[in-house]
Parts: sequence; structure tokens; C-alpha cells
Amino acid sequence: MLIGNSMSSLWMIYIALSLVVLLTGYLGLAFLPRLPRLVITWAVAGVMWMPAAFELPLTDDGEVYRGEAPGVMVAAVAFVEHNAVVLAGSGMKVVFAAVLGALFGIVLWWFGHKRRVRKAEEARAQARREQAGGEDEPSVSRAEGGRREPVLGQ
Repeated sequence: MLIGNSMSSLWMIYIALSLVVLLTGYLGLAFLPRLPRLVITWAVAGVMWMPAAFELPLTDDGEVYRGEAPGVMVAAVAFVEHNAVVLAGSGMKVVFAAVLGALFGIVLWWFGHKRRVRKAEEARAQARREQAGGEDEPSVSRAEGGRREPVLGQ
């Protein structure tokens, strides 16, 4: 149950807040061209969404709590505690997630760029057809599906 289990509630809240951060970050980078904006946003998404395992010693002798948390948080705590073993593992996961997110941003840009180039070429071809056809025939007939402009004085 979502209410009864505090870890699932915590993860749901984290996901919602991370989406808000990503959206505001993307909109905040509006001064950049689309490629670097997508690469930075998805690299940050990879960093925020990569989980990592951690262990915490409990008050009883020899017992530990094992769980998962965002990898960047595990790496930050390991850095503060000077725990090189945990920092190396979680840090590598965070770097891998950032690279994977950046590559996903590049792929998104590539497919969007191809679509924009294709639409621009179609618009240019349509403009050339209209310009070539417009010189010979001033009005477009209804059979061609075009709009007819009203003419005064005829």
C-alpha cells in the first residue's frame, strides 16, 4: 500500500520533485540552443534517477540496514563520511548515468533535428510550387483544395 509503506511514498515524492526540477531546469536553459539544453537536462536526469545501494550500521552489534537511494545522495554521504569504497561504487554509477542521459539527449536532438529539417524542406518545396504556379494562374481553383480569395469588380 502506498500510504502504509513510507519508502514507496518517499520515492514517489522524489520522482515528482525531480520532474519539477528537470522541467524548471530545461526552461531555465532557454537561452541555450536545443542540443546543449537537452544534453544538460538529460545528464542531470540520469544523475538524479540512478539508484544505488547503501548500508547503515544499526545499534545492535553486527546488524546493518540495507536499502537503495538516489546514487547522487549515496555518493554525497560517502564523500562526507570519507568512505572511499562506497564513493567509488556510487560515484561510478552516477557518472555512468550522466553519460547515458547525455547520450539520450543527443538522440532526442537528432530525431527532432531530422524532423525539423524534413519539414523545412517540405515548406521550401511548397513555397517554390506556389511561386511557380502563382505566376501563371493568379487564383487557385476549388478543385485543387486551395482557398479562393474574393475578387471585387467582376
